[in-house]
Amino acid sequence: MKILVCLKQTFDTEAKVVLDGNGKIDRKGVSMIVNPYDEFAVEEALKIVEKDGGSVTVISVGDAGAQDALRQALAMGADDAVLVDVGDTELDEYSTATILAKAISGMEYDLILGGFRAIDDGSAQVCGRVAEILNIPVVNVITKLEVAGGKATATREIEGGNEVVEVALPAVFTAQKGLNEPRYPSMKGIMKAKKKPLAKKSLADLGLDAIAPKVKAISFSLPEARQAGKVLQGEVADTTAELAKLLREEAKVI
Repeated sequence: MKILVCLKQTFDTEAKVVLDGNGKIDRKGVSMIVNPYDEFAVEEALKIVEKDGGSVTVISVGDAGAQDALRQALAMGADDAVLVDVGDTELDEYSTATILAKAISGMEYDLILGGFRAIDDGSAQVCGRVAEILNIPVVNVITKLEVAGGKATATREIEGGNEVVEVALPAVFTAQKGLNEPRYPSMKGIMKAKKKPLAKKSLADLGLDAIAPKVKAISFSLPEARQAGKVLQGEVADTTAELAKLLREEAKVI
């Protein structure tokens, strides 16, 4: 069983976002992490391989800094990694999926896993686009996965219950919280990760020219600081009218 995991490096969820003078996110001093939903995908791939045998390859599109995220996945137990280094090239979901699909098309795989969305842009598009380009099935936001006999049975939550989907392999599955509990890399795993293969490719290596994004963020803005709450003093009967007025004229919720 050869499993590929699509992985993205994102801002730390606890990082304080600051904008520069051009309305862009200032990356200076911001720590980067493996996209948490992609960690679920890595863990699920490792569990399948530990049970049935095989190998896990993690693949990412980004700049050289994404090596850190790939090394973490290797420390968790993945066998090798591929980084398509695009430098500071601006990407969107279309260009990222196009590059990933091109890289994957030259690799052997039975199963592709990824997080259902990234916590930075939250688009939940990339893995689905990859599946479409590769012309293979995709099952999104899974909370359980069983693989046997060239087929996979996935469970995902829907409103009011669960849905069970069976598809033939190869196929793409996107991980949701609840699928598993990602392991922490051990010291032994971290040391081993330094010696595991991490291949670096460029767009030229894939036979691609620069891929212009179809969607571009023009600017970013931070939400307004939350205003201090108001406390109304007095008996309920005396403050009801004032409360209703504030909810209607200031909070604008009624």
